[in-house]
Amino acid sequence: MSETTDQLIHRLAQDAGPVRRLKTPLMRAAAWFAVVATGSAAAVIWLADFPEFMARAHDPRHLIELAATLMTGVLAIIAAFEMSLPDRARAWAALPLPALALWLATAGTGCVQNWIAGVPSDPSESADCFAIIVATSIPLAAVLLWMLRRAKPLAPGPVAAMGGLGVAGIAAFLLQFFHPFDVTLLDLAIHAVAVGLVVGVSAVSARALPA
Repeated sequence: MSETTDQLIHRLAQDAGPVRRLKTPLMRAAAWFAVVATGSAAAVIWLADFPEFMARAHDPRHLIELAATLMTGVLAIIAAFEMSLPDRARAWAALPLPALALWLATAGTGCVQNWIAGVPSDPSESADCFAIIVATSIPLAAVLLWMLRRAKPLAPGPVAAMGGLGVAGIAAFLLQFFHPFDVTLLDLAIHAVAVGLVVGVSAVSARALPA
């Protein structure tokens, strides 16, 4: 004889283990930021090109671009943790958009200024930028995807894509400490490709990983 619904519920309740409740999205994001900040601080202290970085820090446009890049990363990470919960609205995806727009606007302004000034593009430097952004994003994205999937998001692709944007933004910010450069049209295009690649691979990986 098949068991009744009440019997099934009772059996499942007996076999079920305790469920550990997830911390709030902001607390989980803060934990990820703490790990990233610790590793990044050590790398910056030992490897950063401080003289060149400080020379470029006197340019107000460059400082605004740096701040917008970092805020894009931070806000996108927070949005990804919020979106990972099934009861949160997709509207969280709009959180990093103002910072992203400012990042693109200031970077584009730098491109125009350098084009007018006749600053030449260096394909080797652009290739270095691409490699650094992608290589930096890989370990950051791996840890982030693992943390995001603990919430069992209903739509892992968009959540991971938002996380990928956050990781790429933070990687682009850290790039300025190790490889300061004057933005040209080629640089901006390479940055866009690198960020798009990180976002796309993150989204695809989230769909491919088992739940």
